[in-house]
Amino acid sequence: MELRVNGTTHQLDVEIDTPLLWVIREELEMTGTKYGCGLAQCGACTVLVNGQAVRSCVMPVEAVTGTEVTTIEAIESDPVGRKVVAAWIAHQVPQCGYCQSGQVMAAVSLLKRNPHPTDAEITDAMANLCRCATYNGILAAVQHAGKV
Repeated sequence: MELRVNGTTHQLDVEIDTPLLWVIREELEMTGTKYGCGLAQCGACTVLVNGQAVRSCVMPVEAVTGTEVTTIEAIESDPVGRKVVAAWIAHQVPQCGYCQSGQVMAAVSLLKRNPHPTDAEITDAMANLCRCATYNGILAAVQHAGKV
């Protein structure tokens, strides 16, 4: 199977129904994408597929063949990704940090679709869970990234 991740094409020998998360973490050894719930509920596993946020823990790898998958490891190579990461740092969003790669990916996806979202649009789009409840910081960082 051929899979394009972060601009590089990989030849993989995996079962077609293997969740994308495990291919990214175990086969490609990119561990920035996290396992949280395994049910597509928490968002710790969020990656971009053709620029759209998807929950990789339930996405079979076969479903993303022929697409461009972007993980947190490459997000700063994207201009929107750089703005989001800079805003995350400026607003000191992370506490434990476990959910943050998924949060950043969700924010990048939102800002690519809507560069200047309202607070309500940010709240709707940022459906990832944060165990540390840094939601105010996340909101402020997304607002900031949408203004620069």
